[in-house]
Parts: sequence; C-alpha cells; structure tokens
Amino acid sequence: MAETPLTPPEADKTSTGLEPNTAALFCYLFNWVTGMIFLLIEKDNKYVRFHAMQSILFGVAVILVGIVLFALSRILYLIPFLGGIMTSILYFAYWIGSMVLYIVLMVKAYQGEMYKLPVIGDIAERNI
Repeated sequence: MAETPLTPPEADKTSTGLEPNTAALFCYLFNWVTGMIFLLIEKDNKYVRFHAMQSILFGVAVILVGIVLFALSRILYLIPFLGGIMTSILYFAYWIGSMVLYIVLMVKAYQGEMYKLPVIGDIAERNI
C-alpha cells in the first residue's frame, strides 16, 4: 500500500450532494457494490471516482483470492486432520486481512487521502 502525492479532493460537493470524503468512504462500505453505484452516479469528482474504481477492483481481487483459497482448501482437505486446521487458519487470515484493509481504505478515504493500493490503485487511477 502506498500513498501518492495526488491532488486532494475538491472542496465542493459531489454530484451526489455529499462531501467528497464522505462519498469516498461510502464507496468501500458494501464492497464493490457501493463502488459501482458511486462510479455510475458520480460524474465530476475525480477523487470519488478514483475510490469507487479502487473499491470495485479491490472487491474483485478479494473474490478472486477467495476462489483460489477455496480451490486450495479442497486440496488441503486431502491431508487428514492437519488439512482442516490449515484451511481454517487460511480462511480466518483471509477474512481478517480483507476486513482490516477495507477499514484502512475507508479511514484514508474519509481523511481525504488518495490512498492507492499497489497495482489496483494504479489501474484505478488510469481508468477514472
């Protein structure tokens, strides 16, 4: 995760009528769904559009990691006893890690930071 020296959110309201930092926080609230909603309804504010796009891409990444983890768990279950424990630990780390990262993204967005995730943030910035 890296912070970039991008421009801070504009002081004016968004096309949704919300403050930019509040709208950016809402982009992460319900995974990629709210990101998609804000990307569709926000036309002017680049700050909100960046966070909406990053939310969508991060949501897709979380889903893809979940699919890979599910496939891995099928393989791990072939190992008696230890496979179930390892799978439980992996799922717990996956869940905690994604929730913590979502909270960090919400806090940074509310603070007015153009906080970019590695790779995902660059893609989001190019596509707003």
